[in-house]
Amino acid sequence: MKLRADETDIKKYVEEGWWEASKGLADFVRKNAQRNPSGIAYQTQDTQISWNEYFHSALGLAQEIRREAGRGGRVLVWLPDSPDVHVCYLACEIAGVVAVGAGWKAGLQELKYLSEVTGASMLLSKLRNPFGQLGDISEHLNLKSLLVEDICSNHIVDAGESNLEESIGPSDLWFLNSTSGTTGLPKCVMQTQNRWFYFHRKAVEFGHLTEKDIWMSVVPAPFGFGLWTAHVTPTLLGIPCLLQERFNALEAAQEIERHQVSVLCAVSSQFVMILDASSSIDLSSLKVIFTGGEAISPTRAQELEEKSGCRVLNFYGSNETGTLSGTTVHDPAEKRYTSAGKVIPEMQVRLYDPATGKRTADIGKGQPACKGPALSLGYWEDDDANKQLMTEDGWFLMGDLVEIDSQGWLKVTGRVSDFIIRGGKNISAVAIEREVELHPKVALVAVVPKPNKKLGETAAAYVQLHVGQSLSLEELQNFLSDQGVSIEWWPETLNVLKKLPLSSGGKVAKGELKELIKSEERNQ
Repeated sequence: MKLRADETDIKKYVEEGWWEASKGLADFVRKNAQRNPSGIAYQTQDTQISWNEYFHSALGLAQEIRREAGRGGRVLVWLPDSPDVHVCYLACEIAGVVAVGAGWKAGLQELKYLSEVTGASMLLSKLRNPFGQLGDISEHLNLKSLLVEDICSNHIVDAGESNLEESIGPSDLWFLNSTSGTTGLPKCVMQTQNRWFYFHRKAVEFGHLTEKDIWMSVVPAPFGFGLWTAHVTPTLLGIPCLLQERFNALEAAQEIERHQVSVLCAVSSQFVMILDASSSIDLSSLKVIFTGGEAISPTRAQELEEKSGCRVLNFYGSNETGTLSGTTVHDPAEKRYTSAGKVIPEMQVRLYDPATGKRTADIGKGQPACKGPALSLGYWEDDDANKQLMTEDGWFLMGDLVEIDSQGWLKVTGRVSDFIIRGGKNISAVAIEREVELHPKVALVAVVPKPNKKLGETAAAYVQLHVGQSLSLEELQNFLSDQGVSIEWWPETLNVLKKLPLSSGGKVAKGELKELIKSEERNQ
């Protein structure tokens, strides 16, 4: 298990300007506190914290964490997306301990799993008794519990000298977060700060970001997308970041108008909901929206760009690999809407045959893998998972199928396992989703396999409709027929839900939809 990036990689990426040699996030927060002490670091509808308060609150908390957990220990952080959670992450860094980020939606089973797997000795949270009759959470987790509610409003400013000598280095294990999978227990991904410093530099380049931007991230902080967009880039730019403790599309749209937000970070389903909630709200301050996690709906992205004048951009990658490709503000609309951008040279993207595991030509179709400055350290104490994640020569594999053309444009065509196997034929669930979402009544869609005695599997579509709309299976199939979609791609089951379930990472929770199908099958 690696607790630090390879020294050869550190030397190479520092020399190339992608990584920092010694500075960590705490150094940048300290600089912001010195340069702009009263400037806003984080803000929600109910609270805000300045750079000076952010830095000194973390310094004070770090002293207590270091006493209780010891340098090199692990601390479980379970908080909503508020300034508090960022104070705790920064305090862990300053204390020299590894933060274990748990999504606020995590239940007791997941919290117990994360604490046991990582060997955490301490819990930072705002609730002592969140599970009703179960009692004190720290007793169930066998951890020392430290309540940090109102830590920001208490402003721990008298914390002694701002000594950062014990802080975690930018190439060292800094953070453990879970994959935002929708079924089963998560794996813990080992994060360094430098991989996200690299990601930040690509975001600045692709999105033309500046120190004058106003930032909003509605992505859960513990996960990769949330770490970059809420904890890293706003700090490196020294700009305010607006947060939501619980995602609310209407309130997000109102905050964008009120604070003249210029950069919004949201997974695809979130930006669609914000768009639908903003019919009478001015979003013209937006210049860039970074999205990802799911394939972009071309029609909705175009609609959002036309309404706000922004550019919808996305990086293609994962919590484990960072980014393989991305779109930029200079790319033509058609490429921004339908591709994941051009492959990034320094990420050394390769293609493999998912059936044989052998490398193929790097132009064409296949399972992508990469090796570059955006990589994580792999999975925490999980040799079997690491073997599945990496090829024998150290390239990190994605779980998708992609097509890369001769100019380097990458397009996701499906998941390695995200197929409907209908009558022995593999049909991409993503491809079906792209067709169904073109129906004018459909706001969000997810397609999952449904068992069928004759065909093996058929496509079941779960849709969230625009307000006031209704849709029947026959109406949907007639629409797909008029669009020239192959009959094999037509969903043979349609389920209309008021809201599609979302995973902790903000993606549509296909695992929950598959469980719904199993439940329906059992009850028939």
